[in-house]
Amino acid sequence: MRIYLDHNATAPLLPAAREAMLPFLGPPANPSSAHREGARARAVMEAARADVAALIGAAPGEIVFTSGATEANNLALRAAGADAALATTAVEHASVLEPARAAAGARLRVVSVDAEGRVAVEAVRAAAAGAALASIGLANGEVGAVQPIAEIAAALRPGGVLVHSDAAQAVGRMAVDVRALGVDLLSLSSHKLGGPAGVGALWVRPGLRLAPLLLGGPQERGRRAGSENVAAIAGFGAAAREARRRVAAWTGEARALTDRLWDGLVARIPDVVRNGPAAEPRLPNTLNVSFPGCAGESLVLLLDLSGVAASAGSACAAGAVEPSHVLLAMGRDATAARAGLRLSVGPESSAGEIDRVLDLLPPLVRQVRAGAAA
Repeated sequence: MRIYLDHNATAPLLPAAREAMLPFLGPPANPSSAHREGARARAVMEAARADVAALIGAAPGEIVFTSGATEANNLALRAAGADAALATTAVEHASVLEPARAAAGARLRVVSVDAEGRVAVEAVRAAAAGAALASIGLANGEVGAVQPIAEIAAALRPGGVLVHSDAAQAVGRMAVDVRALGVDLLSLSSHKLGGPAGVGALWVRPGLRLAPLLLGGPQERGRRAGSENVAAIAGFGAAAREARRRVAAWTGEARALTDRLWDGLVARIPDVVRNGPAAEPRLPNTLNVSFPGCAGESLVLLLDLSGVAASAGSACAAGAVEPSHVLLAMGRDATAARAGLRLSVGPESSAGEIDRVLDLLPPLVRQVRAGAAA
């Protein structure tokens, strides 16, 4: 049986999410329709909206359903308005960095991070001075660094700077409360929780005006035009409900598994390097490591052949493995930035699976190093 340690890429679809989707995969289900079928779809969608809102301590009417966190991030950046200065960090997801560059151009301020991938509150405050919006991810899905979002939001509030946080990797893996964070906008994703891909949400602070990204209909209170994907939203709601039920207990379980993995690697491969924070706060389910002399992509391929799904945490462009922009921002050189191996656990991961990976990795590391030296 295969071992799946790539939950930060996507989580397996939960049975509860699948069951919630099935009634809407065939029958007509347009929630904008006035007939019985439309009313049924609308009721299910609003119940899912309430479940998603409850997961982050929000009210249902503050949730805008989108096609995923990428769209939510793009929509959030529009709150800055046209020709506005923006601030963000060097380790954000491409769905924040690319639209921020496109929107702000030379007016984009990019904050550096430390060797563990964290930003300093004062550095964000300085970069965001005079900006309209700062977008700072809550948890980095590549190395597990958790940013001090509540402190950042408090620091920027007197200057009137809006704060958006991409929380796609954090929600469901740690407690998230939008009121406690003090942000204005927060993005989340269904498929990171065990819901279906192709649906996400943006939380919008009450009273905040937000220009829609998509025009052509009154859906989502005029903030996102287009007929809603009711089946996917129903699955999202079920996954959010399950995540809310289990998050407190699972955070500790995930931390125990990644600690077991790290301790085992240190015992078996003495020169292993940890990329990202060892101390709290950190994303409990995520461990990013490097083995000097090993390309991360080579280990991913060998692990795959051995029955383990993992990630290099780096992008591929035109068939060539590119250095991770996150590891580069953390001060690694290009070679080290290609060496990262990300292992991310989920609720169904077990200690036995971790021990199996610990048996597999040492000989695979030796194999890659021997090939590199040949």
